[in-house]
Amino acid sequence: MKTLVIVESPTKAKTISRYLGKDFIVESSFGHIRDLPKKEIGVDVEKNFTPIYEIPDKAKKVVSRLKAKLKNADEVILATDEDREGEAIAWHLAHALNIDPKNTKRIVFHEITKKAITQALKNPRKIDDNLVDAQQARRILDRLVGYKLSPLLWNKVRRGLSAGRVQSVAVRLIVDREREIEKFKVQEYWSIEAELSQQNKEDNFIAKLVKKDDKTFKKLAIDSVQAKNIIQDLDRAQYKVIDIRQKEIKRSPAPPFITSTLQQEASRKFGFSAKQTMMIAQQLYEGINLAGKSTGLISYMRTDSYNLSQDALAEAQTVIQNLYGKNYALSTPRFYKKKSKGAQEAHEAIRPTSLSRYPEDLKNDLDPRQYKLYSLIWKRTIACQMQEAIMDSTAVDIQAKNYLFRATGAVIKFAGFIKVYTEGTDDGKNIFKENILPGLKINEDLKLIDLKSIQHHTEPPARYTDATLVKALEEHGIGRPSTYAPTISTIQDRGYVEKIEKKFHPLDIGKLVNDILVEHFPAIVDFEFTAKLEEDLDKIALNETEWVPVIADFYAPFIKNIEKKDKELDKKKLTEEKTDKKCPQCQSDMVIKMGRFGKFYACSKYPECKYTEPLEAEKKELAKLETQSNEKCEKCGSAMEVKRGRFGPFLACSKYPECKNTKAIEISTGAKCPQCGKGEIIEKKSKKGRTFYACNQYPKCKYAMWNKPTGENCPQCQSLLVYAGKDKIKCSNKECKFEK
Repeated sequence: MKTLVIVESPTKAKTISRYLGKDFIVESSFGHIRDLPKKEIGVDVEKNFTPIYEIPDKAKKVVSRLKAKLKNADEVILATDEDREGEAIAWHLAHALNIDPKNTKRIVFHEITKKAITQALKNPRKIDDNLVDAQQARRILDRLVGYKLSPLLWNKVRRGLSAGRVQSVAVRLIVDREREIEKFKVQEYWSIEAELSQQNKEDNFIAKLVKKDDKTFKKLAIDSVQAKNIIQDLDRAQYKVIDIRQKEIKRSPAPPFITSTLQQEASRKFGFSAKQTMMIAQQLYEGINLAGKSTGLISYMRTDSYNLSQDALAEAQTVIQNLYGKNYALSTPRFYKKKSKGAQEAHEAIRPTSLSRYPEDLKNDLDPRQYKLYSLIWKRTIACQMQEAIMDSTAVDIQAKNYLFRATGAVIKFAGFIKVYTEGTDDGKNIFKENILPGLKINEDLKLIDLKSIQHHTEPPARYTDATLVKALEEHGIGRPSTYAPTISTIQDRGYVEKIEKKFHPLDIGKLVNDILVEHFPAIVDFEFTAKLEEDLDKIALNETEWVPVIADFYAPFIKNIEKKDKELDKKKLTEEKTDKKCPQCQSDMVIKMGRFGKFYACSKYPECKYTEPLEAEKKELAKLETQSNEKCEKCGSAMEVKRGRFGPFLACSKYPECKNTKAIEISTGAKCPQCGKGEIIEKKSKKGRTFYACNQYPKCKYAMWNKPTGENCPQCQSLLVYAGKDKIKCSNKECKFEK
């Protein structure tokens, strides 16, 4: 008896086939087998939003191959991923292969291991129509928004734009944050610090001024004049310990990873984008070649459940005891509450398929990024089942005249889970960093080493990173585990935002589209409305509501508003800004228009007059580049001029269109190429607009790096030093640990 097992990935098929005998044929569908058509809406809104599916050209050969395999099989089992998308793929496969979905065997598993596969085969089920309906409703909603709203943007702004139910909310978050930053007013404030020590001892520590005459200083209370007066007041003051407070603090570990927290932590610790994280996690899940055998290393990576299997919990305690000792292990497992209303508790958190498979043992089998992510998942899983960290926290009050200083510190008494792992923070600070204070006593006189005033400035809210954007989407209830990474990729691909030094900046077109949606289609970018739709999709999955009414309730007011705005909105009013400038060619008014590469000045009499010029800020940038470049065209000898293109300024021959020679502008870093010794490291842009640094002798020399070089060499290994985050400088050689 032959059984055909169909999965969606060839790597997954290869891994699963290891655990099945000769009676099983494992084949891959290579992802989605049916979808809505690309060139038309594909939804019959008059017939209860019936979707019209088709098999894409690229999938037709796959379908033919699967049908041929099916003829030689006695039964078929669909083993696509366990989430809603996987359920929908299984349903589409049944229809494409002319199999009755109601009688088709379906198996799911959280990890690709022999035990999980065997257990799944013993407990096949039918395709879950509720999960299919939830996924289908999401797809139809997104198609209706895209195909009805995007053409309106084409007509009223420019062709090629798009709007989406989730992507537009993500853009709004980034635009709103940018405007907060633009409105932010920097304020100066000062703090006072005393560097102190015990008498006749070299055990310096820092105490900060907190009170004067028993009144607490607020954060912005001290200005430069007051700071100077306080320093003068404290001249020749005696510093005495007047109070010591100690208490024991316990810290618990973070829960095991779910999709959103894995994306956030990989962004914080490694700088991975959400898309990169999911791509690497998919590889670890589907199978890595270990000793010639494809082996799944982690459980399914699209999940919002904190659950861990009993086997994983038991194995965690064994590993913890073996590696760290019994005092680090728990007597009973630690459980975490579900993350959200829609969390699917039948699922598991992201964890290694075997905790006994230590990261170091796999280092030679994994590429550097796979190793980093696997290590992160392994450490987080182990740490969440370890004892709490115990610290002794100390606060020391120190009197100096009528001023009160306070020194705080913490000493780790028992490391617990910190021995393995600590969660990253969005500001990069280590909350467990030790600040050890000497053994002080009440009434003890202290020696002043230094008293100084420190200038500070308030900082605007930080721009979103991959980590903080995923966190914000999750907090607002926007999207679900499978949507975060593609949403972030989409808004970059559409040219609405760009990532500069790992932070998202909205582009002019992104701001414009956002403003139009906020003013004229508020529901599309409303956080609560979008979150409510997500809850409705969850209810469909749980069979608590029907999918057609959910879409109908959304569509009726949506399409009515589309028709209304199509008549009301005027392209010129939306895309042009009036100015006081006059056209130097025809003396008509100049306006600011939105082009493919951003805003520019244009004559209001276009197309009669086609005069354009850059905005002032861009003029300054181009003028600066003009002064730096006195190059001649190597083809005709004419002067080269600075022009603006999709990826920024470039040099073009001044004799255009007779001579069409162009050349990239080299922005030097002042660093010599360490690989060829001849070239210079210059700043460049990738196809997606990401800044990187490479040798200007390309393609003869292909040396490149992501971090900007300082122009200096490492004192330890002579490799280039580069700028790192948090105002640090480090060696570009990964094997060298030099940092300053």
